Amino acid sequence: MQLPSQTFIITGATSGMGRGIAERFAREGARLVLSGRSEERGREVAALIQQQGGRAVFLPGDISQPETNRQLVENALAAFGRLDGIVTNAGHLGLGAVTDIQPEEWHYTFAANLHSVYYLSHYAIPHLRRQGRGVIIATASIAAFKSFPNHPAYCAAKAGLVALVRQMALDYGPAIRVNAICPGPVDTPLIWDSARAFPDPDKAVDNAAQTTALKRLGRPEDIAALALFLASDEAAWITGASVTIDGGVMACR
Repeated sequence: MQLPSQTFIITGATSGMGRGIAERFAREGARLVLSGRSEERGREVAALIQQQGGRAVFLPGDISQPETNRQLVENALAAFGRLDGIVTNAGHLGLGAVTDIQPEEWHYTFAANLHSVYYLSHYAIPHLRRQGRGVIIATASIAAFKSFPNHPAYCAAKAGLVALVRQMALDYGPAIRVNAICPGPVDTPLIWDSARAFPDPDKAVDNAAQTTALKRLGRPEDIAALALFLASDEAAWITGASVTIDGGVMACR
C-alpha cells in the first residue's frame, strides 16, 4: 500500500475521474472524505469502498461555497483525526462564447474550478503544516494551454488554476507539495455534457478520441494512477508541476 492510514479529501468524487481516484486511493490504504453534489451517488461510492474493506465518509455540498470546504476539513479531522492531503477534482464546464455566456454562469465556472481550490486549500493547509507534510493535487486541464471553441470561462479558470498551483508550491514548500493534473479527453460525464452541444454527441466524443495520438479516450483509472503517483512518496521531488495526461493531444498540435 502506498497511502497507508493517510487521510485525503477528494472533491467531485461521485463519478468520473474523482470516483476513480477515490477507489484507487482506498485500495492503497487511504482514509477518505468524499465530496459531491449528488448525495445518492456519493453514498454509493462510500458504501462500495467500505464493502471492499476501505474507510470513507461522504459529505454532500457545493464546493463553490466556502462553508462546504470548511466542513470537509472539519469532517476529516473528526472522522480520522488527521489530514494528509486534498485532491480538488470537482469542476464545471460553463459553455458559451464570451458574448453568449451569462455573467452568473461565468462566475460559477470560476467558483467551481478555481475559487473552490482556494477555499479548500485555505482551510486544509494549516492542518497539513501542523503535521509537517502534506499533498495538494488539483485537477486542471489541457484547456489551460489549449483553446477550445465556446470554452472561454473554463479555459481561463483552468489556466488560473495552473498558476495558483505553481504559486502555492512556492509559498508552502518544502513541507507541502502542490501539483496539477492536466487531463485531455477522458470518458466521464463531463465530456458527454460537452458533446451535447453538437448535433451528433456520439460522433463528437469519437472525434475527441481521434485527436489523441493513442486514438482513445482516457479512462478514470488512467487519471487515478497519476494522482496516486503524485500523492505518494515516489513523487517526493515533484512540486509546482502541471502534468499533462492526454493520450498525446498536445503532441499532435
